[in-house]
Amino acid sequence: MEKLKSILDELIAPTSNEWSSFAQKLNRKEFAAKTTILREGIIAGDIYFIKSGLLRAYHLQDGKEINTYFACDGQFISIFSSFITQSPSLEYLEAIEDSLVYSLSFEMLSVLYKESPKFEKLGRIIAEKNFLCVIDRTLTMQTKTAKEKYLDFIKKYDKKIVQQVPQLQIASFLGIAPESLSRVRKEISVS
Repeated sequence: MEKLKSILDELIAPTSNEWSSFAQKLNRKEFAAKTTILREGIIAGDIYFIKSGLLRAYHLQDGKEINTYFACDGQFISIFSSFITQSPSLEYLEAIEDSLVYSLSFEMLSVLYKESPKFEKLGRIIAEKNFLCVIDRTLTMQTKTAKEKYLDFIKKYDKKIVQQVPQLQIASFLGIAPESLSRVRKEISVS
């Protein structure tokens, strides 16, 4: 919980009372590897802070998994479109490896918003970062070659994600065939 407190201190500098109120609203959860945390069609009721572990968001297209987001230690994750609108999710949320998270429900976040403008600021910051991530990903998918996409991925994403997410899932995330990713990785390691 110290990492989460450190992140909040940096983003919104909560008072000790505000931190205490926030911490009391969190639920500690453990997910085994390959656990489906949220299924398509279910409303995302929680946002997660990952203490340790690795999670992914994905949807199915013609029976094929299309990865849309990865998060690991010290990061937040949810199916944000479902969480924010409280409408059925179009995606799945899954633990890639054993994970320890702290969850905050939509209802408790709403209470925090009413308690202090600092928590509204936190919500805004998370939403802004998520928006910028979506814009960056859209531009990358539309304008870059397979090699450029992979180089961008290894530069921007946490080392744990780059090293521990299965290559098939990374290829899906980058919108390239697994064979193309293998070729790109081989080309990069040679040069």
